[in-house]
Amino acid sequence: MNDDLEFDRRHIWHPYTSMVDPLPAYPVVSARGARIRLADGRELVDGMASWWSVIHGYNHPRLNIAIENQLKKTAHVMFGGLTHAPAIELARMLIDVTPEPLQHVFFCDSGSVSVEVAIKMAMQFWDAQARPEKHRLLTIRGGYHGDTFGAMSVCDPVNGMHERFRSVLPEHLFVDRPRTRPGTPLHPADVEQIESTFAAYHGQIAAVILEPIVQGAGGMWFYAAEYLSHVQALCRRYDVLLILDEIATGFGRTGRMFACEHAGVEPDIMCLGKAMTGGYLGQAATLTSTRIAEGISADGGVLMHGPTFMANPLACAVARQSIELLLAGAWKAQVAAIESQLREELSQYASHRAVADVRTLGAIGVVQTRDPVPVAALQQIFVEADVWIRPFNDLIYLMPPFVIDRDDLRLLTRAIGLGLDAL
Repeated sequence: MNDDLEFDRRHIWHPYTSMVDPLPAYPVVSARGARIRLADGRELVDGMASWWSVIHGYNHPRLNIAIENQLKKTAHVMFGGLTHAPAIELARMLIDVTPEPLQHVFFCDSGSVSVEVAIKMAMQFWDAQARPEKHRLLTIRGGYHGDTFGAMSVCDPVNGMHERFRSVLPEHLFVDRPRTRPGTPLHPADVEQIESTFAAYHGQIAAVILEPIVQGAGGMWFYAAEYLSHVQALCRRYDVLLILDEIATGFGRTGRMFACEHAGVEPDIMCLGKAMTGGYLGQAATLTSTRIAEGISADGGVLMHGPTFMANPLACAVARQSIELLLAGAWKAQVAAIESQLREELSQYASHRAVADVRTLGAIGVVQTRDPVPVAALQQIFVEADVWIRPFNDLIYLMPPFVIDRDDLRLLTRAIGLGLDAL
C-alpha cells in the first residue's frame, strides 16, 4: 500500500490539489452506512456524505440491487436516437417531485454540465425569440456553480476558486451576496441593489442563476427565503428567466425536498445532481418548462448539447431507486433530527476564540473561522479522531448522510472542537 500511495502522490491529481505538494490522500477499502473503512482498519464517521451525495449511506442494499439488476440488461447505450425504461421512469419521477412548471428533462453527466445546459437553454431561448441582446446572466457574489467554463463564469468573480480564469470568462452581472439571513426581514440594501440592477440591465439579462437559500462551495452561506421570492418577482416583472441550481440543496438536504420550496418559488430552469443517484454514479439533470423547451426551437433549432453518457441506464436505475427510497422513508424526520443536534452541539463553538460564525440549516452545519484553516493539519486531527471532515478556506462544515445516528454525529461535532483548539 505504501508503494500505491507514493504512486498516487506522484501521478494522480486529486481535486483542488497541487501536484508539487499535494494534500495527503487516505486509502479507502470499503464503506457502509455512515462509515468509511481505511486500509489500516480504522473506521471514519463520514461528515461529508462524499461531497453531499451519499444521503442514504454507503452500500445500501436496495441501491446495490438496482445497479445489479440493470447491469444484467445493459450498462450503457447511447441516448441519441435510442431510449430506455430507466430514463423514462426517472424522468417521470423527476417531473413528479419538482415544481409543476418543470415538464421537460435533459439528462447530463455531472452537475457542472447541468449548469452549462441551463445556461445554453436560457441563451438559446432568447436567441430563438429574436432577442440576442439578452445574453448576460445575473447572480450573487459568493456563489459556486461548477468547474466548467460556463459554470465558472457565474461563480464568485473575486474570492472564488476560479479567479485566475477571469480573463477568459464572459462578463456577467453580480450583486452582493444577500446579508438577509433566514428568519430576518429583508435588508434594505439587498432590495435596493437587486432592484436597481434589474432596472438598469433587464434588457440584457437572459436569466438570473442562484443557489436557492444555501450557497455551497462558495462559502456555505444561508440567506432568507424572502430574498429568493423577491428575485422571482423581479424576474417576472422584467421578463427574465430564473435558473435555480439545486445540485447541492436538492433531495432533502435543507429540510425540504428542494430548497426553493422554502420560498414557494418555481423556476424556469432547475439543475439537479449530487444526491440524485444516492452517490452511486455521476448523473445530473436540467429541467425546464414547456415555454422554454418549445421556445428554444421557435426558430427551428435544437438544443446544442449531447453528453456521451447522458441518461446512462445504470445511473438512471439507481437514481430512480434512490428517489423512491427517499420518498418512502423518514428523511424529513432524519433531517430535522440532524438539524436539531447540529444546532445544539455546534452552538457551543460560537464563543471560541477562532470562530467568526456558526450556522445551521437542515442537515448542514457550518463553523466559520476567523482565518483560513490549515487543511492538511486539520485533516490529520480529524482522522485521528475517527471522523472524515474536509474543511476548506475558513469553513469547517458537516453535511452527513441522512442515516447517521446521534452517537456518530456527536463524534463529528466533538471532532470540530478538537480542530478548533488546534488553530
